[in-house]
Amino acid sequence: MNYLTRQLLLLIVLLSGLSALQAQSEPPPIFSLDAAVDYAMSNSNAIRNAQVDILDAEQNVKEQFSRGLPQINGTLGFQHFLKVPVLPLPEAFAMGDPNAPTSIAFQLKNSFTAGLSAQGMIFDGSFFVGLRAARASGDYFNLQLENTRRTVRGQVTQAYFPTLLLKTNLDILDNNISSLEKLKNEVAAQYDAGFVEQLDVDRLVLSLNNLRSQRDQVAQQAENALRALKFTLNFPVDEPLRVEDDLDKLETEIDAALLTSDIAYQARPEIRLLDKTIELQGLNEELQKAAYLPTVYASIAGQYQYQGDNFKDGFWAPTIVLGLTANVPIYDFGGRAARVERAKLATQKIVNQRNDVQRGIQLEVLNARNTFMANNNRLRATKENLALAQRIYDTTQIKYREGVGSSVEVVQAEQALYESQANYLNALYETLVAKENLFLALGQN
Repeated sequence: MNYLTRQLLLLIVLLSGLSALQAQSEPPPIFSLDAAVDYAMSNSNAIRNAQVDILDAEQNVKEQFSRGLPQINGTLGFQHFLKVPVLPLPEAFAMGDPNAPTSIAFQLKNSFTAGLSAQGMIFDGSFFVGLRAARASGDYFNLQLENTRRTVRGQVTQAYFPTLLLKTNLDILDNNISSLEKLKNEVAAQYDAGFVEQLDVDRLVLSLNNLRSQRDQVAQQAENALRALKFTLNFPVDEPLRVEDDLDKLETEIDAALLTSDIAYQARPEIRLLDKTIELQGLNEELQKAAYLPTVYASIAGQYQYQGDNFKDGFWAPTIVLGLTANVPIYDFGGRAARVERAKLATQKIVNQRNDVQRGIQLEVLNARNTFMANNNRLRATKENLALAQRIYDTTQIKYREGVGSSVEVVQAEQALYESQANYLNALYETLVAKENLFLALGQN
């Protein structure tokens, strides 16, 4: 290895190391709920597939439209006869001449044909119905994209809230551990001075150990929830990501009209999708009825044909043909009528499905409203209880430090505070989910 090669390798290693250090020094992206939703909207494969369906529908319109335009084709053909076919001549053709030929060939050794043909539609009822159906399918897939986005938003929300709540729970547990460590150190100092018993210190150490164990468990749950969120966002699982949002802003106040107003069924993309499906089924009925109509096509074709035993003294023969073809349905023993009736029956099934979906939406909205109101009331109660538990805990600590309270009271107040914190976080999570479910039920997202 020469000197220049060693220097190049060293430079590559240094540059790779600098790139790795730069990548490590870059802070991980921080996603609020809105940022997470925006990222999913840009990276979800379900949304990408829905967008591909729209592009495919656009190409389908072009394909259907091309059926109504003249179809132009060219042909080229070449034949070389190793043995030219002949036909026998009748004996009378010889007129008694023994040297007269007994067969004749009407084909020369080489044949070359070049042609150009065009066929155009004059009338075909299925073409116009098919074109309308292709254009309507584009609207259908746009509605499908809207519904997919709504579904993805719901999935992101359901994955984001546990991640944020667990992160908040970790922050609370860290504060609790810090506060309890401080109290434990104070009580240990009092024990060393002979003012309290070993039992007081042991109670606080036990609580502190339980709290640390709980934090380890919550930390593991937070990691699992974060991985689930990354998967939902289609975010690289092995890359760092942080969630950060204001829980106060995410809280639960909503417009009161959402709890009492009439249900706007058309706000739900499922209803609009079914309406579009019924429209497409109507076009299918028209397509089947179009089979009763005649079809008329015009065509023109021209060709040049060369024949000769060699390519010097042959001849060219031009041909031009103009044609008109009409296909008139007369009787097919009820096949067309059966297809029309089947199309009508398929439409009726979609209408019935729409009625079921509308009734399901009504039930979903009523349940979502009741669930939200119940969870919101519970959230208010747990928030008040948390403030009360915090005040009791602070008071018991003051009393204990001043020597007028017992360590049992501190431990009891501490347990009540932790329980109130857990109850508040659970109520907050359930209320946030209920709020999102209500918005989804009303078609607000």
